[in-house]
Amino acid sequence: MQKVINTISLPVLKTLLFLIFLSAMAGQVYAQETMMINIDNIALASRTDRRVNLSTAKEQRYLPVTIIKGARKGPTFTIIAGIHGFEYPPILAVQQLIQDIKPELLAGTLIILPLANPQGFYGRTVFNNPDDGKNLNRAFPGKPDGTASERISDYITRQIIPVSDVFLDIHGGDANEDLVPFVCYYDNQLHPQQSSRAADLCLAARFPNVVMYPYNLKQGDKAEYAFKQASQDGKVALSIEAGKLGQTALQDVEMICDGVYRLLAKMDMYQTTRLKADAEAPQVFKKQSYIKSPAAGILYSTYKSGDEVKKGLLLGHITDEFGKSLSDIISLNDGIILYKIGTPPVNKGETLFCIAEK
Repeated sequence: MQKVINTISLPVLKTLLFLIFLSAMAGQVYAQETMMINIDNIALASRTDRRVNLSTAKEQRYLPVTIIKGARKGPTFTIIAGIHGFEYPPILAVQQLIQDIKPELLAGTLIILPLANPQGFYGRTVFNNPDDGKNLNRAFPGKPDGTASERISDYITRQIIPVSDVFLDIHGGDANEDLVPFVCYYDNQLHPQQSSRAADLCLAARFPNVVMYPYNLKQGDKAEYAFKQASQDGKVALSIEAGKLGQTALQDVEMICDGVYRLLAKMDMYQTTRLKADAEAPQVFKKQSYIKSPAAGILYSTYKSGDEVKKGLLLGHITDEFGKSLSDIISLNDGIILYKIGTPPVNKGETLFCIAEK
């Protein structure tokens, strides 16, 4: 290589270096363009599918994004599924919604991330992205030059949340989670109007349970969770939970679709005849207590999500690998089991039970 350089005149070498610099700059501009979505440039009554480039120097990575722009003006509603790749009902429900919603009948814009964690989905990993071992729902706001999970969360934080009026993050019970269906929001008094609107939308979704989470972050604190980041950024933000133990029950998929259609109807964005008959008014829970595992071991419990419990009730016990009892698990308050670990292995510090109170 040195011999080749020695045979090139200085002016030619400068020209070559300048062309290399321009090529590198062009590549940077292209990368920035592929990460930006301009809703104003999308035709009315149309659907656009694209794979946003989030590649690193070593790996080719992308994020699927669908934009459905209606025939009439209206709000921008973002729907995300697959933050956790092993939570299948949300992913399948969003696939169905993408195919069924007709742009010509829509008012406003839907931004849909049908699979926010492709590596976790195709790798069949619980919670984490196998590229970096990180939980995407603990990575917000992310980093533009970080790991795979940090790049995804950064893109959502900087490109998706700012253009959203309403932000919905759909989850379900991962492979080890037993939970009841619920829709939830943060009581974020830094943005009281948005929080009140989120509460109204949660009720409109007609899920059997509505959960209000406390909000203790200060402005600028790391949000970690996707819809908590949206709440922190002053958006109307809520989350749906449906499905459990990594299963793909049809009723969970249908429940999610029904809930989303009800939200769209509430916002005057879309009307459909697919809605089920009105369910009973949901239970509303405004407090939660969390029972952490005191040790690693094997959990034994006959209780399941949705069960009513009383303070002081023996919920189960943990043993070591030889069957020796390590600890009893006692309920800390009255309420229902919102979710629990539904498989035997537990690690120290994990949440074993979440008990919801009215």
